[in-house]
Amino acid sequence: MTNPSLLSSSALELARRVRAGELSAEALTRASLDAIAAENGALGAFLSVAGERALEVARGIDLRRERGEALGPLAGVPVGVKDVLATTDLPTTAASRILLRELGAVPDASRGYVSPYDATAVARLRAADAVIVGKCNLDELAMGSSSETSAFFPVRNPLDPSRTPGGSSGGSAVAVAAGMVPLSLGTDTGGSVRQPASLTGTVGFKPSYGRVSRYGLFAFASSLDQVGSFARDVRGAARLTEIVAGHDPLDATSLDAEVGDLVQACDGGLEGLRVGVPREAFAEGTEPEVEARVREALERMGARGARIVPISLPSTKHAIATYYVLATAEASSNLARYDGVRFGLRVHDGASPLGELYAETRGRGFGAEVKRRIILGTFVLSAGYYDAYYLRAQRARRLVCLDYARAFDEVDVVVSPTSPVVAFELGSRTSDPLAMYAADACTLPASLAGLPALSLPCGVAEPPGGGPKLPVGLQIVGPPRRDDLVLRAAAY
Repeated sequence: MTNPSLLSSSALELARRVRAGELSAEALTRASLDAIAAENGALGAFLSVAGERALEVARGIDLRRERGEALGPLAGVPVGVKDVLATTDLPTTAASRILLRELGAVPDASRGYVSPYDATAVARLRAADAVIVGKCNLDELAMGSSSETSAFFPVRNPLDPSRTPGGSSGGSAVAVAAGMVPLSLGTDTGGSVRQPASLTGTVGFKPSYGRVSRYGLFAFASSLDQVGSFARDVRGAARLTEIVAGHDPLDATSLDAEVGDLVQACDGGLEGLRVGVPREAFAEGTEPEVEARVREALERMGARGARIVPISLPSTKHAIATYYVLATAEASSNLARYDGVRFGLRVHDGASPLGELYAETRGRGFGAEVKRRIILGTFVLSAGYYDAYYLRAQRARRLVCLDYARAFDEVDVVVSPTSPVVAFELGSRTSDPLAMYAADACTLPASLAGLPALSLPCGVAEPPGGGPKLPVGLQIVGPPRRDDLVLRAAAY
């Protein structure tokens, strides 16, 4: 039996109760594991579960409390980790066959690569006394917007299992939305934390680029990737970000800047805050009820003292094309390491010709969407096309950054829908990559500019074909390194 009452409190409250001795970490962890056992078969949120190992960690936390030792800020709180972050005690697969030790008749995540080290974000979770209960499912190698390209099984939206939870961090979003864990880590390259948060009714926060170390993250696009947080409330996301953020000498892109008290920033209120609304925010393809819920949220912000300011971000209309040139180019380079030689899958033995080893391993190890992006990225970097595509996309990226810089001279934060649509049906876009890519239209600009951005539930809307109402997300984007300002605006 699950114990939903244990898991329904906020992460901050759960940690407080564990530190105070009102709740044991073991009981809390057991409730989380029971919830995963009850829900995961239908929803596909977790690829591997820590089980007894998580309970051992929880018992150790309880023992330390009994001895009077000080406990960390996430004492005993169960956390899910996207299976693209390295862990020493659980396999890491990135939801891809390429990281399995062997294929087998059916892909099995338990055969995944076991890292000799923890990702920095994971190590910081452990140091904060969080209990990592499992690794969350995703689109293969974080490439997708629906969590359907996983090599193992798709993730389903707990609000309507016939629909997507978004991607690529769909498993991390569902783990929180379905009450399996209070917090989870995802990664966001073009919207992979914010879009699933929007579609599942959770809070998803992508910090400023460089705020959280990428050491131990299996890279997709290194100039865009960022570790992000899922929670039920803004303060939970703030606390999780505080813990995993901070300078890391192991990551050359890590910001050497103070993180600050992000939970305290949530108490700032909206009085006097200038909220920019781009005229491009409600572009063609935005569902009418999505627009209505976002505009209602803006009215609520105005009633609480914010000043709503119309602005323009004209270059953001080029964000999809820009992103899918730059991200695929970086993916083509980053994924060259999966060659069947150093780690992960090897289809042929060492006696096979090297070219055959590469071709067979990569051909069988990568799925269709990953292959599509590798091919596209290799093309835009090739001789004769580099200037026409890659360099032009870099110039367009610079224009997007300049648009935001000008906007932040006039406003404090920028607000838009997180997703132009509510959760769509599984399978409805898999045969149309361009329609799938359009799901990230609202989130891509902030990623290109490296800005902090958060998705906050702001209401529900009926899907176009009818059916139960589904969550709508409000996206709040802040200036570079002003993660605190985004969280302040979101906590209204």
